[in-house]
Amino acid sequence: MVFFDNYEIRILEYIRISPGLSTVSNRCFEDMTETGSKHIQFLAAATSSLSVFAAGAMMTWTSPVLPKLMNGDGPLGSPISSDQSSWIASLVSLASIPGSFIAGYLGDRWGRKRTLLFCTVPFSIGWILLATANHVDQLYAARFILGLAKSIPFMIYPMYCGEIAETSIRGTLGSFIEPSNAIGGLYAYAIGPFVSYTIFCIVCGILPVIFFVCFMMMPESPYYLLSNGRRDEAVASLAKLRGKSKAVAQGEADEIQVILDENYKNQISISVLFKVKANFKALIYTCTLVTFQQFTGINIILLYNQSIFEAAGGSISSKQAPIIIAIVRLLASAMTPVIIDWSGRRTLLIFSGIGETISLCTLGLYFYLKDVQHADDIVEQISWLPLVALIIFVAMYCIGWGPVTWAMIGEMFASNVKAKASAISISLLWSLSFITVKFSSNIDEAFGKYTIFWTFGVFCFLSILFTVFFLPETKGKTLQQIQDELSGMTEITDVKKGIKR
Repeated sequence: MVFFDNYEIRILEYIRISPGLSTVSNRCFEDMTETGSKHIQFLAAATSSLSVFAAGAMMTWTSPVLPKLMNGDGPLGSPISSDQSSWIASLVSLASIPGSFIAGYLGDRWGRKRTLLFCTVPFSIGWILLATANHVDQLYAARFILGLAKSIPFMIYPMYCGEIAETSIRGTLGSFIEPSNAIGGLYAYAIGPFVSYTIFCIVCGILPVIFFVCFMMMPESPYYLLSNGRRDEAVASLAKLRGKSKAVAQGEADEIQVILDENYKNQISISVLFKVKANFKALIYTCTLVTFQQFTGINIILLYNQSIFEAAGGSISSKQAPIIIAIVRLLASAMTPVIIDWSGRRTLLIFSGIGETISLCTLGLYFYLKDVQHADDIVEQISWLPLVALIIFVAMYCIGWGPVTWAMIGEMFASNVKAKASAISISLLWSLSFITVKFSSNIDEAFGKYTIFWTFGVFCFLSILFTVFFLPETKGKTLQQIQDELSGMTEITDVKKGIKR
């Protein structure tokens, strides 16, 4: 028995009353027997995620480099201050705030694919400036440009995957973002401490070029092509992505076109985000998601990883510990694409929030005993605790709040507002990232590291409550079903029997 939601009924009615589409109705049902393949969808997601890999290496570049610069072991010839260090780390997030809106505009104007490819340009400029820097101001400029570059993959990748993927694997492809980011972090942690400053910049700078070469042959988003009147290209893109004939792709293109026509006919300005119930609710949910994601403290841990272990004074080398953390991050991130469409988004977020809360509170307790109570005997006995706590934290984050947030950003908005809405959500994300990274050193100096970790632990606990009581589940739902649910349309009709459920 086949069930259709209200929107799918409108599609069938549209086909039935249109004489020119009289053959489409039959074709839609006949072509359901064609199996197709998902291989190209996975390949497109994997190659586009190389841009996130490049961004991940760039963001964690600070972990092995900042301790060197603060010790005077760099190209500047003299040590940098703690305040200069925080600016170098946080300027990437600051630049990503306007960068998200620029990326969203380019994504709508140039297309998802061309915009992703374009990020290679600012990435290359930024790495050249970093590699040749001899003054701290040049480092600032380079990190700002790299922040603009980074905003493109984090903005466009979820949109691209959400629009090329079939419903059954949309969550899987959207969650590739965290494993790719984790590989970039491992790349930086494993190379940075053991090579010169210049060599490190070069090996990081080649990553965007590799992405460009691998991704340039992938198809454009069919949603973007149809929204710009390029139907033949959209059908070809769908045929390639689904591994099916163009005749079958025509049917899916018809359905997407109906959805786009419905969405775009009411599009006037950004105010649509606040006037349409589904858009506004999706914006509230995604903004809350990114707020809790950033207040897990993940960027503090990743960008200052080596410095945290130096301050903890544990039994593991401060150069080796970040590599261990990065490996755990990668392994945990690799699990999410496998289980997200099986377990559901909410389950992963709740499980992730519980683990984050416990590990951050434990880490805060360690620093409280060390820095406030000066319980040296106890601290010596539990010198292994910082590494274990951070391993648990990173693993839990990478299973839930890291990838699931990005996946839900890519699937909660209608196509006509996706770029604008995603830009708002992601610019908020980078605003909060800038605040946490820039001012964490001030909080550390004023109140101690334990205050930072306990504060983040409280936010992780609140994230559990938000997920349990407010966040809707999107597992197994089409993009239109998600929109209907956000609008309050919960009825599903059995076309054969005319029964509303």
